[in-house]
Amino acid sequence: MLWGASNPVQRKFSSDRSRARDARMADIGAERQTMAQAVTARLWNGRWLLAAGFVAVLAVYGFAGMSAYVVLAALALLLAAALLPSGSARHSAEDAAAIEASGLQRLSGEYLAAAVADPLIIFDRTATIVHANAAAFAAFGGIAPGMTLSLKFRAPEMQALLDGVLSGTVASDVVDYTEKLPVERAYRVSASSVGHATDLYVLVFKDQSEARRIDRMRADFIANASHELRTPLASISGFIETLRGPARGDPAARDQFLQIMQNQTGRMARLIDDLLSLSRLEMKPYLKPGTEVDLRQTIDSVIDSLGPLTRETGVVIERDFVEGPLDVPGDRDELFQVFENLLENACKYGQSGGRVTVSIARTETGPEAGIDVTIRDYGPGIPEEHIPRITERFYRVDVENSRTQKGTGLGLSIVKHILTRHNARLSIKSEVGKGAAFSVHLPAR
Repeated sequence: MLWGASNPVQRKFSSDRSRARDARMADIGAERQTMAQAVTARLWNGRWLLAAGFVAVLAVYGFAGMSAYVVLAALALLLAAALLPSGSARHSAEDAAAIEASGLQRLSGEYLAAAVADPLIIFDRTATIVHANAAAFAAFGGIAPGMTLSLKFRAPEMQALLDGVLSGTVASDVVDYTEKLPVERAYRVSASSVGHATDLYVLVFKDQSEARRIDRMRADFIANASHELRTPLASISGFIETLRGPARGDPAARDQFLQIMQNQTGRMARLIDDLLSLSRLEMKPYLKPGTEVDLRQTIDSVIDSLGPLTRETGVVIERDFVEGPLDVPGDRDELFQVFENLLENACKYGQSGGRVTVSIARTETGPEAGIDVTIRDYGPGIPEEHIPRITERFYRVDVENSRTQKGTGLGLSIVKHILTRHNARLSIKSEVGKGAAFSVHLPAR
């Protein structure tokens, strides 16, 4: 398309640009006029000081024979003093209040509501919606001016909140409210009147969902940790009681019970070590590692350290590494812990497949260029419904099998936290009966 003077779009663009230029020039002229008025006012307020000073300078000049330069300098100082704001020129409290009122009058309630990040609804004495901001539309949907609030929010606590404010029993009130659809969200809702004699009221919804979720996670964590520690403690306590009683003179029973007690204390020690490790990681989630790590050498060391486990389970670890340097930014000890956890799980829970494959490949294209490390076993696999929750603390696909394999339920949680610190991610693919593949994507820089 050719853009010429005869084009109506071009003419409209030129007209808009001319109007914008004229508006800017008018603003500049107004600013200059305001500045001139301020200077004139200051000169007028200091007129007596300026006159008295001028007379004094003339008198001194006449009697003392000063030079013209000194007189000019004195006059310049007097003029500057006159321009300085005096006490009478400063805005009084009434002037400041008038300026504030003038500024607020230019603001509409709609603009103020739009500036609030939380859902906000303005309603009248009949509980009819007058206005709702964009956050309210996004959170609740299906609301519009003219709709009755009691029909939208039917929960008893919301009805009581509206009744209390509209009846004048309370000037403002706060309740907890849960929205079930489309997803469950928890809100702290406050209601209050707007201004004086406006017959308008406002509802503000403060989202508490994330805080509630963290509280539930903390409660679940304490309950699970207590349970995991109580079980071996109860077992050890029972065996000690047996050894002091019926099995006191039975060497065979004593050796068997002592072995079980040793296994249980080892389980508690592993659990405490994992808890401490997880706690340390959570205290520094944003501390990005700044050193280079050789993935080839790190994973070779992990495989060598798991030699006794592979001989015990009869699993063969196969390597499929790409050629060339495999360096990534990170902390070697933490990445060692990641791959040790993943490989140990693959050997324990996928031992029926007889082998585990560790592959390293580069992803050179796209904005997420880096290195992918995939650990694949050929065991029973993981049912699809368990995959989204498998990195949660103490979550187990098979509780009995996990305890038999001396698992604490915290390994994959530790893996997730370490990868988050490294700006990396973990993806899991599995099919029942065909094994599982855990892939770690590490950015190259």
